[in-house]
Amino acid sequence: MHPGNDRIDARDWPLLCLLGILWGGSFFFCGVALKELPPFTLVFLRVSIAALVLVALVPVYGISFPRGLSGWKPFVMVAFFNNVLPFSLTATGQTMIASGLASILNATTPLFTVVVMAAAREERLSARRLGGVAMGLIGVVILRGGFALDRNGQGLGVLLCLGGAFSYAIAALTARRCLSDSPPLATATFQLLASSVMLLMLAAMFERPWQLPVPSETTLFAVFGLAVLSTALGYVVFFQILRRSGPTNVMLVTLLIPVTTILLGSLVLGERLSLQEIVGALVIASALLLIDGRVLNLLRRPRRATPHTIS
Repeated sequence: MHPGNDRIDARDWPLLCLLGILWGGSFFFCGVALKELPPFTLVFLRVSIAALVLVALVPVYGISFPRGLSGWKPFVMVAFFNNVLPFSLTATGQTMIASGLASILNATTPLFTVVVMAAAREERLSARRLGGVAMGLIGVVILRGGFALDRNGQGLGVLLCLGGAFSYAIAALTARRCLSDSPPLATATFQLLASSVMLLMLAAMFERPWQLPVPSETTLFAVFGLAVLSTALGYVVFFQILRRSGPTNVMLVTLLIPVTTILLGSLVLGERLSLQEIVGALVIASALLLIDGRVLNLLRRPRRATPHTIS
């Protein structure tokens, strides 16, 4: 359970970094797979394969499946706001705007989460947290080289991506209120199963995936990586952080995703890091420390007075 203060649990810092790598890597897998697969079909494969992987682990850990409509209701709600709606909005938005701009808009998720959690009276709205999120967003803009807007009327694409970011905030609130006692593996598995059903209907309605040609081995490998690493493992980590450190803190991962994407490009593809990208990453790191607050408390801690001796 989230302890009630707004700090990140010390145990969740490495998990937050791991999640940033897993979800940052998803951009690589998506970029490859979308060359042969349409968006809804790819997202359906992503969540359904991930669900199958996790379902195999459920009996190993002695987890029971939800019973009846009332048992499934919270998982369906989280699935809709955490997968179906944001994945669909963002995928559609990315057909209208550049991926760099989409990643900046995705990084507004912590800002929406701060506001949503405060409005719902789940977490207090502190100036330090708001300032840290705003600072992190500035870091993302620096990292990505600005907003890169053009004159071709990209307003709808921007709104769709912002809608996806807002949906993630609603999902975090829903999971906090309805699934706080659910084990991370159970939450990840059952919300992915619910998402699979909804996305199957969307893919069947708009793309008819059974009529598509068989994808290449490269695409299948990308789908496997996207499903198993970025989704199955990613959501187990996500819900563990959510349960222990709270909704706003887990959503800070969206500030790390652009950083990990660029670092993976440098390490895997040999792309050169620019000074602008390094500065942006440092601003984001500073923002995360500001949001956590521990460093500020250390700086504010008064020094002990040196005892004086009388001679």
